[in-house]
Amino acid sequence: MTQVYSDAIPPVAPPRRTTTVTGSCTLVGAGPGDPELLTLKALKAIQQATVLLIDDLVGPDIAALAPAQARIVYVGKRGGCQSTPQAFIHKLMVQAVRDGEQVVRLKGGDPFVFGRGGEEVEALQAEGIEVRVVNGITAGLAAVTSLCVPLTHREHAHGVVFVTGHAKHGSTGTDWRALAATCHSARLTLVIYMGVSGAAHIQAELLTGLPPHTPVAVVQHASLPEQRHAVCTLDKLTDMLQVERLGSPSVIVVGDVLQGLQAVQAREPASQRAAA
Repeated sequence: MTQVYSDAIPPVAPPRRTTTVTGSCTLVGAGPGDPELLTLKALKAIQQATVLLIDDLVGPDIAALAPAQARIVYVGKRGGCQSTPQAFIHKLMVQAVRDGEQVVRLKGGDPFVFGRGGEEVEALQAEGIEVRVVNGITAGLAAVTSLCVPLTHREHAHGVVFVTGHAKHGSTGTDWRALAATCHSARLTLVIYMGVSGAAHIQAELLTGLPPHTPVAVVQHASLPEQRHAVCTLDKLTDMLQVERLGSPSVIVVGDVLQGLQAVQAREPASQRAAA
């Protein structure tokens, strides 16, 4: 039978089939490692999760805060190690939310500071999934704070630059020479993540724009009981890394905000520095 519609009453389109999403997803920053540096909002999200997708840099003390019945999936991503493909992590999150799970994507540091949080938000939003994000203390901040050093100081640094030393495959990476010149002229503190493996190249490029005597600190395992650090000048960076055997995960801090720490170390007897 033919249906006839008047101009005043348009046809009603059949309802579209929609998928009801009953789950949720929250990207949570686990901070630099010390469980006591978690925010209250992060702790609450972890305790309410039914599924946690956890990065390698999130320690067992933080994972232990999850409910006993929660499912924990380790989706490690470490430079130089076998890593879970990012696209697969996206699929895991989307599927778990569609299955009605309360998903927490638990990431070391802050989700939006070199944590690929932006990529994960885009992937979830593309599937019509609302995402919440809980900030965490990033390692670059925790590293210098553990040494009682500020990132900014009105006499030494007017700002701070966070940069990765690990370029995306196929990318030319950071223009270290331009960055060095800018940090020197604008009096900025430079905080380098994932820079140990490329330290020799970074050092050589930074020396084109920063004085050789610029203070440098390397902090490994920031905020954790096994934290270690060493202080030197920029022209001695690679030598110091070899002597002190500092490796990843470490943060490299470059700038005059370290002058006070450098002076304290210089005053310490050699025996005391060795004991530390």
